[in-house]
Amino acid sequence: MAIKFEKKPGLVIYLTAGDPDLATTRDIALAAIDNGADVIELGVPFSDPLADGPVIQRASERAVAKGTRLTDVLGIAKEIRAARPEAGLILFSYLNPVIRLGMKEFAAKAAEAGADGVLLTDMIVEEAGEYLAEMKANSLAPVFLAAPTSPDVRLKAIAENSKGFVYAISRVGITGTQSSLTSDASEIVTRLKKFTTLPIAVGFGVSNAEHVKAVGEFADAAVIGSAIVQLIEKTDAKEAAAAVGRFVAGLRA
Repeated sequence: MAIKFEKKPGLVIYLTAGDPDLATTRDIALAAIDNGADVIELGVPFSDPLADGPVIQRASERAVAKGTRLTDVLGIAKEIRAARPEAGLILFSYLNPVIRLGMKEFAAKAAEAGADGVLLTDMIVEEAGEYLAEMKANSLAPVFLAAPTSPDVRLKAIAENSKGFVYAISRVGITGTQSSLTSDASEIVTRLKKFTTLPIAVGFGVSNAEHVKAVGEFADAAVIGSAIVQLIEKTDAKEAAAAVGRFVAGLRA
């Protein structure tokens, strides 16, 4: 299991695979790892990403328009794993592309590609029997989202069925950058710690070094997605890897 956070807070970096293209996604992931990312969340582009804000929605649209498929993302994951064997690598997807491939085949291919785990945004723990069985059969870590609105009984189920880390959503709503973190962020972490000793990573709205430092006061890792994806959107493809590398290094500073 390569998912570990040796420095606090750890950094989990989300990328939409295939935006701007698959080769650049690979180079960006490697640059992020080389500049301090502990875990890469490699996002499978989807035509209807309802949990995401406009930044990641646009990235998915661009990647889908270029024909990026789940099998392509698995290929890039394999390249990242070969190049950086010690980095954490999570496949991040909506359920629909996985169902189309088949849960059993997906899990086997994810393991073959070298992924450490899987996060399916719309997979709820109450209906995760088949998913959990295939994750276990292929030594993959299932990562679940924990929301501030979840009652304790649900947080307990999420904590007990997660491996690697638990992803705590800092606020209700969709992904996207924001100017400050809400009080919900620390509260959800405190509640989760009653049920697990796993690392807890906080995401949704974590956008800059100040946010990362604040997250480090109460959680184990920060998840940065929209800020990275927005930087990629605004940067020429040839410069994107270097720009993301500098940004990630700045989060560590």
